[in-house]
Amino acid sequence: MTQPTQPQADISAGDLISSNKWGTFFGISQKTLDHVWKNLTSPSGNSIMYISMEIGADRDVFHPIMSKLRKLGVTKTTDDVLNHFITLFLHGPAKIPNYGGGLGILAGDTLKSFADLKIPVVGISLLYRKGYFSQMVDSQVGQISTATDWSPENTPSLYLLKNPENPAIPLEIEIPFFDKHDKQISARAQLWLKMEVNSKLDYFVPEILLDFSIPSSPDWIRMVSQTLYDSISDETKAIQRRLLGASVMPAMKALGLTANTLHLNEQHGVIVVLNMIAQWLEKKYGPDYQEKATNQDILNAADAVAEKIVFTIHTPVKAGHDRFSKAIISHIGHAFCQNILELLAKDDEFPSSFNFTRLAMRVNRATNSVSRLHKEVTRKQFPEFKDKISAITNGVHHLTWISDAKAELYDDFDELKNWRQDPSVFTKAKQLTANSTFRSYFSQAWLKDTENLIDYINTMLIQHRVQMHETWIDPPNYLSHLDENERPLNPRVFTLGFARRFSTYKRADLIFDNIDTLADIIVTNNFPVNFIYAGKAHPQDIPGQTIIRQILNLGEELYTKSNGLAKLVFIPGYDMKIAKMMVSGVHAWLNSPKRPLEASGTSGMKAALNGVPNISTMDGWWVEGYHNGQTGWKFGYESDIESACLSESPDTLLYEHDSAAFYAVFPEILRNFYNRDSDDTYINKSIANLALNCPIFNTHRMAAEYVSRYNLDLPAAIFKKIEKLRKIYQSDT
Repeated sequence: MTQPTQPQADISAGDLISSNKWGTFFGISQKTLDHVWKNLTSPSGNSIMYISMEIGADRDVFHPIMSKLRKLGVTKTTDDVLNHFITLFLHGPAKIPNYGGGLGILAGDTLKSFADLKIPVVGISLLYRKGYFSQMVDSQVGQISTATDWSPENTPSLYLLKNPENPAIPLEIEIPFFDKHDKQISARAQLWLKMEVNSKLDYFVPEILLDFSIPSSPDWIRMVSQTLYDSISDETKAIQRRLLGASVMPAMKALGLTANTLHLNEQHGVIVVLNMIAQWLEKKYGPDYQEKATNQDILNAADAVAEKIVFTIHTPVKAGHDRFSKAIISHIGHAFCQNILELLAKDDEFPSSFNFTRLAMRVNRATNSVSRLHKEVTRKQFPEFKDKISAITNGVHHLTWISDAKAELYDDFDELKNWRQDPSVFTKAKQLTANSTFRSYFSQAWLKDTENLIDYINTMLIQHRVQMHETWIDPPNYLSHLDENERPLNPRVFTLGFARRFSTYKRADLIFDNIDTLADIIVTNNFPVNFIYAGKAHPQDIPGQTIIRQILNLGEELYTKSNGLAKLVFIPGYDMKIAKMMVSGVHAWLNSPKRPLEASGTSGMKAALNGVPNISTMDGWWVEGYHNGQTGWKFGYESDIESACLSESPDTLLYEHDSAAFYAVFPEILRNFYNRDSDDTYINKSIANLALNCPIFNTHRMAAEYVSRYNLDLPAAIFKKIEKLRKIYQSDT
């Protein structure tokens, strides 16, 4: 039902509309806009530039401005400008498909926490007109990749910045490319601003999105900038990386941004250090620095630039480290830049290539892994940089990932007072373990979340059945082929969730390695199970797509051998909204990577925030989150890091060993779940997640650890809050 229109005084233009020379914005006051922008453009440089290839922050999982409008009951006003924004934010598109997976969602969560904590940060990334691919799934074909259609012009919270000297046209920056003869070819980008506004609407972190899909850029630049992680060729990948890294300094100059520290979220934007080295040398030698600078001068410049760089490395997997042939780099970069790379980005394993991860490792003042275990793996991979590699374990944005039902529950108990602003208060959740009222209400909230997920799935199965008769797509799920009485899932059945990027080392199909054993566990004990899967494989990742097809093919066999007790469902089109339903609605979260190839993982953290126990190999964050079994279950080989195999080769993935380990622990998990009336184990593990994992594995704590490396001068009140969060947990101990 449409809520009544409220007087304009309830939400005046002065309250929610602000402007500066770059444009007009909605959701923050003029005072807030001026305060944030003043900090980011201060001559002191007391701010951070956060550089990421992807940033995920969809509005259908976190939407403070829309929530505020709904709370005020405003649907329209008599002010045309304000009415435009209200309509857009209440009814406009929710998706900004500029992310492909965990790295981008982590970036978005990080920037949200920076906004909540009022840390002076600006993010920068590319704007992809075709986003990341959209996924359809066919039972025979498997994953089908299609282009993503979206319109940044009509998307709430995105603003095309104006040219201050001519407000009728967009602001553009120019990025020089060079051919193999060092002839300059210019690419141009217009700048979009996405506002990451905090829950109180009194602070924001701007994200600068670089849009090269404009007429003033060459056709080949426009083409390669369209799709996130376009891997049609190594040259395309290299150009995308260069577009990001080489744009940072021009964008900062155009907007007057003065950050003294640049944070590389992975090595994708590391080309920025080449620009900074060149600027340092030009300042010393003048415009003909390329002729005057010696190799030692370049190394000295790199050392100086390193003092401004913080680097986060996210993966030990070889495919995650950018290597580009010298021939490709010679076609897009100046010869002097190639000389810098020869000194700083040599790859001993592949002498004809430049290693961009090694460049990022070399030119920074601090490198961090994303979990304690990952620190040891990274030190093994890059022993020459061992002394500067430390750990800052990842987290997730608790306000984004805690379900509405659980949030309402947390609000009702004094022990968790102020949890929205300060997730460290979850340490007091231990006091709720013996609180019968909390245990009862928690179970009710959990059931509500499970019903929400199962309703979505059951509706989807019906839609897929209809789709089977209307299109050439064959439903991806065997259940869609069953009659109406057999098809639906029951929310009171144990529901196991798995959703993430489909890479071989993540072993999505591990628990189905021996269907007979799995089915026997279910049938012998009469334990029905819903297996819920979702996720994408990159369009160029054929092994990952093969795993999706294998899982689709198992649905009928598992259902038949379990006498209908086991139902396997694959949800196509995985995104942040589906992820939130899953991490809050399942009864346990499965993570089955080959140790130690999962640097951190964050989906299990999102489940933990909702009190959902994890079932995982001892890899990534779970080594820290397991707490001797208080918060979930472990299985699988626990290799020593020094002797650990980092290969993704099929014959090294330990399927037989680790699946057997899962089958050994799975009956106990099911007994704990189905005997909850007489056995407190399951609910105790759930509440232990609130007490032990919620205070640690959130991006507020993570951001506080990063701030300690940023050398920022913060107001006393903010510094005090940061210190409190940092004392909760020290990743590097």
